[in-house]
Amino acid sequence: MSQKNDNFIDKTFTVLADILLKVLPATKEEKKAFSYYRYGMSAQSSGDYAEALENYYEALKLEEDPFDRSYILYNIGLIYGNNGDYSKSLDYYHQALDLNSRLPQALNNIAVIYHYQGTKSSEKKEFEVAQNNFDKAASYWKKAIRLAPNNYIEAQNWLKITGKLSEAEIF
Repeated sequence: MSQKNDNFIDKTFTVLADILLKVLPATKEEKKAFSYYRYGMSAQSSGDYAEALENYYEALKLEEDPFDRSYILYNIGLIYGNNGDYSKSLDYYHQALDLNSRLPQALNNIAVIYHYQGTKSSEKKEFEVAQNNFDKAASYWKKAIRLAPNNYIEAQNWLKITGKLSEAEIF
């Protein structure tokens, strides 16, 4: 996607978010939480992760709805993952899944982290650790694919190639 399209999508989201804040029947606290979330997403999309985290943490303090909290936690996980802090990233993805088990993107990102760690362990000749991480990746990818069967084609291919997907599990 080009930068022009990204900016258009960001602007469209901002306009829609502003309209929603005005017309939705929400409490003042809910609107404030959504506002922080919106600012966090805007900062995140422009690469200002510190600003994004600040806004997401403020949104978490105010947001009570578990479904909405799951997306805030997911986005925090994304930022930590992008910065290479995989243990924090995994922690936030798991918190998001505790509130909303139907987040295939969180399941996929957890699998990606485990696959990456498996690859790194394999390069260090730590084959048992690598196998454990690859098994975890497979488990999370299977869950993600069950929720979104048309997504994660590369993961589906990896599962088939590595034999981690049995005939009974073919989606």
